[in-house]
Amino acid sequence: MSEADSPAAQESAAREAQGGTAASRVDWTRIGAELDACGCAVVRAALSPAQCQALAAGYADAAQFRSRVLMERHGFGKGEYQYYAYPLPPLVAQLRERMYGPLAAIANRWHAALGIDTRFPERHADYLERCHAAGQLRPTPLLLQYGAGDYNCLHQDLYGEHVFPLQAAFLLSRPGQDFEGGEFVLTEQRPRMQSRVEVVALGQGDAVIFPVAQRPVNGTRGVYRVNMRHGVSRLRSGTRHTLGIIFHDAQ
Repeated sequence: MSEADSPAAQESAAREAQGGTAASRVDWTRIGAELDACGCAVVRAALSPAQCQALAAGYADAAQFRSRVLMERHGFGKGEYQYYAYPLPPLVAQLRERMYGPLAAIANRWHAALGIDTRFPERHADYLERCHAAGQLRPTPLLLQYGAGDYNCLHQDLYGEHVFPLQAAFLLSRPGQDFEGGEFVLTEQRPRMQSRVEVVALGQGDAVIFPVAQRPVNGTRGVYRVNMRHGVSRLRSGTRHTLGIIFHDAQ
């Protein structure tokens, strides 16, 4: 069987023809279990190579974006990123809308476990109304670009009073071909314990879902809260593009 005739290639071709993504056919039960156990979960081949290439190529189209950030200027690391403007590109808007509902169910369960009163509506449009009513009007999906020597310091994407507790990052470039290094990294700061580090290996089109700031963990004395940060290690060579999907808007 040739590579073009493989089931994965046929599924990718059908997905491109329909304009859909694998992210719309995710096993959310597995995702929830992995988020509970490890603090992150990976969706393999969430985007096709053609979708990845189109999104990465869009970095040069300034009309799509509301602002550009040079990380070194702000002490965020090295590299740059741009926040999309409304209306979002169709694929970005589709990912944000379709992923929100299943993740809202997980987020509500986490808030209940942590004793947090806030609950999230089923529809992303309803949640955005809540953000916008509080003055959080600016879209937060972003496209990141790294070159050799670039990196992203550990951080949390908090943009105002309303924070949706989960987000996703989609790797658009090919590890080992387009770039070397640049691993996605998560740290978990546990009470009265040393921090735990998770390095997430991603291929082109893979998505990692992870906490924005905190998550619940089951301990011997019940549920406790751990603080999470994420970043990207130093690129040794090449160029790396990533799509970030954040579900709350910014002030």
